[in-house]
Amino acid sequence: MSKIANTPAAANPILKLSLEIGPLALFFLANARAGLFWATGVFMVAIIVSLSITWMLERRLPTLPLVTGIFVLIFGGMTLYLQDELFIKLKPTIVNTLFAAILLAGLFWGKSFLKSLMGSMFPMTDQGWRVLTLRWAMFFVVLALLNEIVWRNTSTDNWVSFKVFGIMPLTIIFSVLQLPTMNRHRLPEGSSEDNGEP
Repeated sequence: MSKIANTPAAANPILKLSLEIGPLALFFLANARAGLFWATGVFMVAIIVSLSITWMLERRLPTLPLVTGIFVLIFGGMTLYLQDELFIKLKPTIVNTLFAAILLAGLFWGKSFLKSLMGSMFPMTDQGWRVLTLRWAMFFVVLALLNEIVWRNTSTDNWVSFKVFGIMPLTIIFSVLQLPTMNRHRLPEGSSEDNGEP
């Protein structure tokens, strides 16, 4: 019974996408109806529910959603406690900058953290992982800069709309654009070593 419950759900990409988009959708709807402070509280609860469901289905928590969730709870809590919108608006900047710094630091020390996270799911050459890691690091920097530009120069409602309808589509488009590179550097089936391709 547990095998039936765990395996299909863990492999269902639609469910995974729903668990990622659901909290953002609730954040947007709550902001439209009750304002940013209520939306922040709803967002925090939704993140906890999303991570809990992920844990129940997979018996593990993916690194990026977990780190993002922790920051949502920290900065959301500060937003509500201090009644200051600044903290929840800064969260995407800080999280994306942190992700970029970690990836770039790994590359500096000759290690691809993306390979550590995803290598078992998609075997690629070491060169491929280096290229992909650098691109994702730069993408996180761009997201951090965009967040700063939007929240500092537009209304709170526009920032919420950008967070929900801007960041996710940009991330999906960027991910799709990496597929040719991933396929070009993909290792032959059964191979586990870098073949040194450029």
